Order: sequence, then structure tokens, then C-alpha cells
Amino acid sequence: MNGDAADEAPDWDFSERDVAILEEVAANPGVSSRELADVLAAEYGIDVSHVTVSETLRKMRERGVFRDAIVPNEDYYVFGLFEFKFDPSNFADEWRSAMAYIRDDPHTLLYFLSDGEYQWKSVMMFPSREAESKWIHEFYKAHGAVVSNLRNHVVHNVLKFRTDPEMFRSLREE
Repeated sequence: MNGDAADEAPDWDFSERDVAILEEVAANPGVSSRELADVLAAEYGIDVSHVTVSETLRKMRERGVFRDAIVPNEDYYVFGLFEFKFDPSNFADEWRSAMAYIRDDPHTLLYFLSDGEYQWKSVMMFPSREAESKWIHEFYKAHGAVVSNLRNHVVHNVLKFRTDPEMFRSLREE
């Protein structure tokens, strides 16, 4: 998503088969193309080869219809929600490099813009709270001129991190 085609909304017309594939992959990300072709036939009445399933998944992935991500178990890392409040006096000159710093940092799992007082938010992961604290210190040294405050919250007891297959059903309605 670093300024490439993935930043644009995908151009994709969803067929019933496409939506069924997305639902099933969301339910079981490790499903093979052969197994998926069997499920499509049995559950949806869609007769398609595993080669077609594989090709459809490849094309959807390439077009940005969905993204693959490897998210480690929270027992291996500490997660934090970071919120960045701007210093408007330096924003025009400094925002781009600060944004790239956060976006491209290996600790950043999810980075997004929002409304309100704290307009940049990120979910970040670190091997320890000490490493998280060091990152904050280094960030302020490099980009403190554009940020008037950085709030960080400890994320613990992650109770859900997945896309429910039912979310894709709305694509049939468009």
C-alpha cells in the first residue's frame, strides 16, 4: 500500500462464485483449491475446477480484492494502539516523512487515518514494552516537530482477529 496500485479501490465485479470463494477462504484460510472446489459444489451448487478456483484467488489477490497477512499470536509480541495528534505549526513541512516513518516501520501492523483530535492511528507490535518505549522515544526524536502528542494504549486479551465469512455476503447485494 505504499503509494502503489493497492491504494486504489479494486475494480472487480463479484459473481456468486467469487463471493462463495471469499466466504469459504475467510472461514478456513488454509483450504486448498481442490477442497474449495469440492465445497463450492457441495454447499453452493457451483461446479468449478480447482484450477479455476486457484486462478480466481490469484486474480483477486493481485487486484487487491483481499489481502493476505500473517499476524503472529499475541503471546509472541505486545500490541499497542498508537494515536498521533498533530502540531499544526510544522505540519506542512513534516507530515509526509512522519507518515512514511510510521507506515513503513516493521512494527506497524495496521495504520489508518481517522477524524477527531488524534487523526493518525496505528496498531503496532513489539517484542517487549521496553522496545515499544524505545520506539516512541526514537519517533519523537525524528518527528516530534509534527506531533504534539502520541497516545499509546496497551492492547491485551485480543478476543477476535479475523473476518467473518458473513461479511462477504453483502457483496452479492451490490
